[in-house]
Amino acid sequence: MFSINPNSGEPIYRQLTEQIKRMVAGGQLKAGDALPSVRELASQYAVNPMTISKAYSLLEAEGVLERQRGKPMMIAAQASTGQSEQTRLKQLLPQLEQLAMASQQLQLPKQSVLLALAALLDRTSDVT
Repeated sequence: MFSINPNSGEPIYRQLTEQIKRMVAGGQLKAGDALPSVRELASQYAVNPMTISKAYSLLEAEGVLERQRGKPMMIAAQASTGQSEQTRLKQLLPQLEQLAMASQQLQLPKQSVLLALAALLDRTSDVT
């Protein structure tokens, strides 16, 4: 469900919060959908449960998740789903800027980078 990279330099809790926000914005997670428990995710990704708890707590404070006693953490009813394509693309901007900078530093032609990105997008869409 999620992709956690402990070597990315980005804190794991932030990776998780950003992925959940993107999945809500993209409609993959909808209001009322239950998320795995803190223990399940911590075990699955071999991370400290406090890391998962921190991500969930931040998302709860932002209104993306809601907690109901005795039930799993769920996507909040007021979580923004069905955002426009332009709004969702804005969420990718930081990663695209990093990609653009890295490709310039490596002096790669734009067309080569676009072809590699297209191939990667095709490969990941086959998995989902």
